[in-house]
Amino acid sequence: MTKHVIIIGAGIAGLTAAWRLKCARDAGADLDFQVLESSGRVGGQLWTDQRDGLIADGGSDSYLTAKPSLKRLATELGIAGEICGTNEDNKGTYLVKRGKLVELPDGIMLFAPTKILPMATTRLYSWPAKFRMLGDLIKPRKKQPESGPVDESIASLVTRRLGRECLTRLAEPLVGGVNGSDVETMSTLATYPQLLEMEQEFGSLVRGFLAQRKRNEAQAKAHPHKPGAPRWTFFSSFEGGMQSITDALAEGIGRERITCKARVTALSRDEDGRYLLTVSGPEGDKHPRGDCHGEYQLSADAVISAAPAWASAEMLEGLAPQITRNLEEIPFSSCATIVLGFNEADAPFKKNWHGVLSPDIEKQPVTGISLISSKWSGRAPKGTIVLRGFVGGARDPEALDFSDQELIEITRESFIHLLRLSQAAKPTYARVFRFPRSMPQYTVGHLDRMAQLDGLLANECGLALAGAAYRGVGVPNCLESGEEAAAKVLDDLGFTSHSQDDDTHVIAASEPQSEAPDQARSGIEEEA
Repeated sequence: MTKHVIIIGAGIAGLTAAWRLKCARDAGADLDFQVLESSGRVGGQLWTDQRDGLIADGGSDSYLTAKPSLKRLATELGIAGEICGTNEDNKGTYLVKRGKLVELPDGIMLFAPTKILPMATTRLYSWPAKFRMLGDLIKPRKKQPESGPVDESIASLVTRRLGRECLTRLAEPLVGGVNGSDVETMSTLATYPQLLEMEQEFGSLVRGFLAQRKRNEAQAKAHPHKPGAPRWTFFSSFEGGMQSITDALAEGIGRERITCKARVTALSRDEDGRYLLTVSGPEGDKHPRGDCHGEYQLSADAVISAAPAWASAEMLEGLAPQITRNLEEIPFSSCATIVLGFNEADAPFKKNWHGVLSPDIEKQPVTGISLISSKWSGRAPKGTIVLRGFVGGARDPEALDFSDQELIEITRESFIHLLRLSQAAKPTYARVFRFPRSMPQYTVGHLDRMAQLDGLLANECGLALAGAAYRGVGVPNCLESGEEAAAKVLDDLGFTSHSQDDDTHVIAASEPQSEAPDQARSGIEEEA
């Protein structure tokens, strides 16, 4: 008998799960599937707007090149040739200090210094802070139990090793701001476990990053760039923006299998033990069990929920209350990105940079800026510059209370103040992308909670969860979670599943949810 699977959510995780089910079906598995999406569009947080030669990513604008799973999937879908890297000729990164831009000093890896002269001359840190950071070289390592390192917050680790000013001036905007998280509660083990490993192996974060810098330099020397060959960059995207991958997935599985504006409100089981989904949406009048309010029911042998954890918690309340309690412990923050285009004549500032980050202590309304037209080639018409501002996150939960027009004006004024955009500059393009309750917070103890969740899900035959809330916020992490969810339900239904590459089980969530300076991150993603 044909087994029926329903996937909830048409973001990268849900669509990848559906693609894996299609591959199993094409290989002979007697199954069918459909995707339900609560919103009116496919793609989730990968959201690209193309208009009059301008390409603007509202959600994540890139992925870590070092993670092979996305390129593998793109190859399967026939779009690997569209992958592109960042423009390395414009790679500068700036931090805001007292309302002014300060360039990130050379040699900074993540937030640790690895070169003496740039660190000595930078205006980013005070002299007491510089000496305090060097103290990391002689400070004893923290004793850890033989069973493994004990989790602690990013704030605790950075302050303990490098001092408070290093936390507030760089670690907080880079690690916390980029992920929309509060560094005071952000789990190190669930996000940057390499830092704890470095401390134990080298006795110092600075020494650990120095060793990694030497490895990077040796690798670059052993494999020099060949003239004419594509240049390897830390971050990659697609020529048409990140939504290219979800569009290709939707086409690959068949858009007729995706129903938008279909919100699952509850999950239960019928008398035969099959899953029963209560769905709210305009399709209700087409179903025999629908009512006048557009609510209807669907049955399935297995369910994959790739909805946000808080939404999965709500729908699982009646079926699996313990899973609901676990999911409710994952907090979320909201964010918005505002993309503005301007005539280049109104932007007299230098354009040899990718990003600007503003620490929380600066109290800037826009916490991150990306110069899209310099970061990526072919994203803006000639004579136009395109900037993207980031607002919200854990530090500013009320940001989304503003109207679109207010957010556009707030962002424009921030560009005027920080970048010296012309006072009279008017946007030639303006788009606000809102992502309410979209950024999961990996708080201290997150991995322990995920281990408990795994145990609970193991006892729920035919039920799987996928998405950013569990074991990685980056795009490759999310698609890998979709693959793992598909593998679980295939096994539960009695079909033989084939595991993907080893990288599908990566735990570290080191990819940004918003803007991130490439060179500051270059010391961490290699092992992420």
